[in-house]
Amino acid sequence: MNMAGKSPTQNSLTVLRGEGWIAEVVERWIPGINIRKDLFGFVDILALKDGQTLAVQTTSDSNVSARVKKITESELLPELRKAGWLIHVHGWRKAAKIRGGKTEVWKQRVVDLS
Repeated sequence: MNMAGKSPTQNSLTVLRGEGWIAEVVERWIPGINIRKDLFGFVDILALKDGQTLAVQTTSDSNVSARVKKITESELLPELRKAGWLIHVHGWRKAAKIRGGKTEVWKQRVVDLS
């Protein structure tokens, strides 16, 4: 995947939208205390397609296990599952550089916690 200079969130949005999902970032910045707050404590992106709702936590590949742990320990996870939501963690890592390092190729790992 060629997504030079993009954040994990931007990479996930590109992939989801390319797959036909209507996808939006739902984490928000809280000024004054300078933190980001995820929807329900772990959702960065909410996506809709064909009657399905997909909640995505997106991160670097090296942080996937920590995000999986955070989500599986959430008291809200069973409620989202009962509501029929799909829950994914997207982990991103650079797989290669092409032509003198000008283009980066990203590799995505998806963990399904639905």
